[in-house]
Amino acid sequence: MRIAVTGSIATDHLMTFPGRFADQLVADQLHTVSLSFLVDQLDVRRGGVGANIAFGMGQLGTDPVLVGAAGPDFGEYRDWLDRHGVDTASVRISETLHTARFVCTTDADHNQIGSFYTGAMSEARLIELKTVADRVGGLDLVLIGADDPEAMLRHTEECRSRSIPFAADFSQQIARMDGDEIRTLLDGATYLFSNEYEKGLIENKTGWSDAEILDRVGHRVTTLGARGVRIERAGDEAIEVGCPDEERKADPTGVGDAFRAGFLSGLAWGVDHERAAQVGCMLATLVIETVGTQEYQLSRGHFMGRFTKAYGDDAAREVRAHLV
Repeated sequence: MRIAVTGSIATDHLMTFPGRFADQLVADQLHTVSLSFLVDQLDVRRGGVGANIAFGMGQLGTDPVLVGAAGPDFGEYRDWLDRHGVDTASVRISETLHTARFVCTTDADHNQIGSFYTGAMSEARLIELKTVADRVGGLDLVLIGADDPEAMLRHTEECRSRSIPFAADFSQQIARMDGDEIRTLLDGATYLFSNEYEKGLIENKTGWSDAEILDRVGHRVTTLGARGVRIERAGDEAIEVGCPDEERKADPTGVGDAFRAGFLSGLAWGVDHERAAQVGCMLATLVIETVGTQEYQLSRGHFMGRFTKAYGDDAAREVRAHLV
């Protein structure tokens, strides 16, 4: 099963200011703020939902095709993804814009000042999925993740017109989308991914009930935080899968992306939805135990040991046959 992952490609530049922002602000001068902060720590991390999901799938050996736009500064990041099993040949490289970038400073009270530069991400709308499909010999599923909104709409319409199954995954873009856009993006999706809060937001913005949405998508996959995940299909009993025990909680960033990577890898292997969700929950647990979205290491022995403990011998036997 060949899966393409469309979505943002970005880097995060995270800085730490040892003082408090509040101490630097003058109440009657807020209309003319001019400040700079001497920071004592900088972490540069790879990110973007498309790249995060593709990285996880690459770690599991399922050869994902990453579809998105980056800048001429993407070279080192591309090499990293290539080394970890991601097909990056369909990433569009802008001639004029840098790769999308999130720059954030956090103070001693954990307050944050951040900016997001979309950059080359705006050119994702110029990518045609037919070109991608022709290059790799066809696509069995396209995940349409958070990206340039025009790109998300174009990819969705192209999947419909070319009868390519697709998974809708709005995540961070839900906040800026209106009901008409969300209805367009989810109608006819084979899978609809969201967390529990986003689930309610989708229903509020579209005006559709949970039952009405289930009539318009093949499956609704809702992550429930520490409680795991629920998979629903109209007319069927819901499937619920819990999470493995965490060894520690280091950083929740990228946990949802990791679940999707594991779940999609399970689909690529041909296992059922319960088993795919178990793989997703196991990978998400490894990510929450690691600082950074792509800094975890996946060894077959460690993964299978914890998977067996969480889900039993029968589940492990089935997954072990696919994990390389």
